[in-house]
Amino acid sequence: MATILPFVKDGVFDQKAITAMSMALDDVCKTLNLRDDNSAREVIASRIIDLARAGERSPARLRDRILHEANLARHVCLDEVREA
Repeated sequence: MATILPFVKDGVFDQKAITAMSMALDDVCKTLNLRDDNSAREVIASRIIDLARAGERSPARLRDRILHEANLARHVCLDEVREA
């Protein structure tokens, strides 16, 4: 499991939160097939950290929220392409 620590710029998280965020990051990147896309990993990690700062500590809920947001963003991009 990769760690989210390189993306945590400020803020203090306990080991349990770091583990939860790292698990969510791994799961999202595997689901979206982003193994070598470091810029995408950084964007996803940043969003996971934002959610954790807001109090979310469940790796499954973090993962599901990010995947839901990614799906919404994909639909918005597709709608913009169709309108053009």
